[in-house]
Amino acid sequence: MMNKITILAVDDIEMNLRIMRDVLRGLGEIDLLEARNGKEALAILAQRPDVDIVLLDLEMPVMNGFEALRYLKVHERFRGIPVIVVTSDKSEVRKTLEMGANDFMAKPFDPEELKLRVMNHVRSKKLGDLAHDMTDLLEKEIVRKTAALRKSLDFSRQAEFEISLRLGRAAEYRDLETGMHIRRISEMSKELAVLRGLSAEECEIVRHASPLHDVGKIGIPDRILLKTGKLDPEEFHVMKMHAVIGGKILDEGEKFPVIEAGKIIALQHHEKWDGSGYPNGLAGTDIHIFGRIVMVADIFDALTSERPYKKAFSFEKAFEIMEADRGVFFDPQLLDLFMDNRAVFMRIKEEFGDHAAQRNNCDDSNKLLFAESVAG
Repeated sequence: MMNKITILAVDDIEMNLRIMRDVLRGLGEIDLLEARNGKEALAILAQRPDVDIVLLDLEMPVMNGFEALRYLKVHERFRGIPVIVVTSDKSEVRKTLEMGANDFMAKPFDPEELKLRVMNHVRSKKLGDLAHDMTDLLEKEIVRKTAALRKSLDFSRQAEFEISLRLGRAAEYRDLETGMHIRRISEMSKELAVLRGLSAEECEIVRHASPLHDVGKIGIPDRILLKTGKLDPEEFHVMKMHAVIGGKILDEGEKFPVIEAGKIIALQHHEKWDGSGYPNGLAGTDIHIFGRIVMVADIFDALTSERPYKKAFSFEKAFEIMEADRGVFFDPQLLDLFMDNRAVFMRIKEEFGDHAAQRNNCDDSNKLLFAESVAG
């Protein structure tokens, strides 16, 4: 026998209710509710969501069984409650079944048959309720687990970003650059990625990985890295090795999207569109989009930043220099996006600017070759 069940009997004749009361008592532990018309039945149901089954007469005053049945089967709150129509009018069987009644019994009914039908429908309802509750519980658990996983992934991404920033700072401590340089590269690279139409995930990866672009400078000797004068060819060859060193530092990080992207950026942010860059002489779209994006951001920041051995170019001069090397240093499409939205990058430069930076017009005779050496 199942746990306590709640039955609502709806009939306007007291004798019929008394008979049902006596018959259903044999089911064991039940809570029998009674109503004399459809209106009373709906009022009871509104207060008792635990009703397991309705035994419904059709011919009643105020609100008949047809109206009550129609209401029950239209409203989501009640449509799951099984309804057995109990009436002496057998001609209405088809109509009530079409309206959604779950079963039909003709008066006078067989007591044992009524008990069996009630128990079968109640059992089905309780199994359905259990399945619904389990589904609801599982959905809530999935939501909870998903939220926990999302939180964990967010923390993991933030941890990767923090590692990226700190590695970038470690390289800059040796290069006498300010900590704001990697923030500018990070924000500019993300904005350019957005303009390029990369996915939201890719844009965040670029933002988090771009601070690693010069991590390989950790392996460059101080006599070269900190030299204030022009590098000779041998020294410049050593300086160019920072791209390879950065790739090695970040190697075997395939499980970590930011580290893997950082490796690509470290290796390729000095590759040029025309193939004359380093370390591998890649050209055009053979250069990963991440590397092409960071090159634009890095060169712009190098041109407009003051270093111990150079003054900063003005924004106007920097744009002029970069435009002159469209298709040489830069992916033309990326450069167009950058130029068309230059106000965005000027704002980032100002927002994360070095307080000591001074923008002065200075000799641009070396143009982007000078910027290349400044960017390292």
